[in-house]
Amino acid sequence: QVQLVESGGGLVQAGGSLRLSCAVSGFTFRIYYMSWFRQGPGKEREFVAHVTWSGSTTDYADSVKGRFTISRDNAKNTVYLQMNSLKPEDTGVYFCAAGRGGSAHGAYPYWGQGTQVTVSS
Repeated sequence: QVQLVESGGGLVQAGGSLRLSCAVSGFTFRIYYMSWFRQGPGKEREFVAHVTWSGSTTDYADSVKGRFTISRDNAKNTVYLQMNSLKPEDTGVYFCAAGRGGSAHGAYPYWGQGTQVTVSS
């Protein structure tokens, strides 16, 4: 059974930091790109970042470049998103996903249930 379970969300003040984790089971984690998406209130789900299967290459949405860092530990079947200098506009539900990489939702067959991040001003 495929499972992606996010954790680490919460309420933080603007300028603060959070680290999200996504634990994966039920498929061969190391062969997939892993990504984070987010969905803000009243907004569509948007791409945040992805990391290649080896962890050597990453890509980020312009809105988070320089503030967020995606990484993965293939030995632990876990992907992380370190979020620094958080802004109120970063508020939303954050989802991890496994697939072919990139920003298209259709490239990801596997999704987690999401974790809420709220940034207060």
